[in-house]
Amino acid sequence: MAANGRPGARKTNKKGPSVGTGGHGRKALEGKGPTPKAEDRVYHKAHRAKELAERSAAKRQGQAGRLAEGRGTGRPKGIEEMVTGRNSVVEALRAGVPAKALYVAVRIEMDDRVRESMKLAAEAGIPLMEAQKPELDRMTGDAIHQGLALQVPQYEYPDAFELLEETSEKWKKGHVAATPLFVALDGITDPRNLGAIIRSVSAFSGQGVIVPERRSVGMTAAAWKTSAGAAVRVPVAKAANLNTVLRQAKDAGYFVLGLDGEGDVQLPGLALATEPIVVVVGSEGKGLSRLTRELCDQIVSIPIDSHMESLNAGMAVAISLYEVSTRRAGTR
Repeated sequence: MAANGRPGARKTNKKGPSVGTGGHGRKALEGKGPTPKAEDRVYHKAHRAKELAERSAAKRQGQAGRLAEGRGTGRPKGIEEMVTGRNSVVEALRAGVPAKALYVAVRIEMDDRVRESMKLAAEAGIPLMEAQKPELDRMTGDAIHQGLALQVPQYEYPDAFELLEETSEKWKKGHVAATPLFVALDGITDPRNLGAIIRSVSAFSGQGVIVPERRSVGMTAAAWKTSAGAAVRVPVAKAANLNTVLRQAKDAGYFVLGLDGEGDVQLPGLALATEPIVVVVGSEGKGLSRLTRELCDQIVSIPIDSHMESLNAGMAVAISLYEVSTRRAGTR
């Protein structure tokens, strides 16, 4: 019997192999195409370098996005504040900044700042939590924490007009002796200025600070720290629209005084100091916005040396509130 008659043997005929098998030769001649780039070959070190570069770029983009989201409030939206670094943490605890937890790195190298931080946290009833360095890096957004981080809760802002109205009613009924005094911030974004202003409001018997909801500083850890604990006593209220709140304040009997270098009244002549007032301060660069300026009953300036262009917001408020305080005390 012919060989190709065996079971399983390939059947052939005089004309050669069966139709279609000749394509294998053509494919072999065509080759495998161009050689892939080194960075596209998974086994090549260039591929690994490309992956690392892409991850690094994505991380930077994510951090930039979080910073943009948190701009004006001082932190990413929905994320609680973390005071980081040994000096910052111990200073915040000394100032009485409210905190949810003190995170300490496992096997941290002890020094006086760490010991004092742990002691102050224990005295304040703040939970002490141990954490591995990678976890601290994640919680602090890769900030330089030196093995120490203080978690600060999100600030609860009262409504601005409700606070103004409530304070005015209490004063009219004689429940509080101090004449209503508030400071409103127009376009200020530095949390240290907010902290300094809170300290001044507390020092000169003011009842609160008002910040706009948009494009303004909020109560961040830096503001808490700069206020040196005064934020515990002085509420920071939020206004959905600052100009609307100022109109409502005027209707409720407040006078609105704007601080500006080109005011029509100089500070020593502040006749309205003894009335319920809202002092509005703008940013050092732009000053008061046009609409806010138009709402003011008076624009007040602080006389300074001609060589100095302006004072920062915190200093201007402190000087103004001192003048208000002395006039209310009857010393001028």
